[in-house]
Amino acid sequence: MFYKIKVDYRVLHPSAMVPKMETKGSSGGDVRAVERVDLKPGEFKAVGLGFSVAVPQGFEFQIRPRSGLAFKHGVTVLNSPGTIDSDYRGEIKVILINHGPKTFSIYPGDRIAQMVLTRIAWPRYEEVIDLNVTERGEGGLGSTGRN
Repeated sequence: MFYKIKVDYRVLHPSAMVPKMETKGSSGGDVRAVERVDLKPGEFKAVGLGFSVAVPQGFEFQIRPRSGLAFKHGVTVLNSPGTIDSDYRGEIKVILINHGPKTFSIYPGDRIAQMVLTRIAWPRYEEVIDLNVTERGEGGLGSTGRN
């Protein structure tokens, strides 16, 4: 069972579409471009979605890549996940990068990313002399296995 929460949004472009959950098990809603953009190999651009939101306090929207774009074309969200904070009221844009070998064209209405509403917590940092001991300890990058 899913917890539903109201999110107010404002349309800024006539072809803007509210994020849509594509299946009953979806965790994010697909978002669509409202502009034509060509991404050359290695190029990145911010692509407008044509709407803004009022994220409830205690939450954020995360902008995440669509696996199909990444797998088929090498196109992904550059700052993944992107964050839409609860105090931001401007147009939501997605920073896409083309890691593929060919120019990738985005057209109005194309699904380009997913938006996931996520609860957040503000950490309360406390300085200590020692941290609790774990099996991993200070093992860093690559320390938990071969791959």
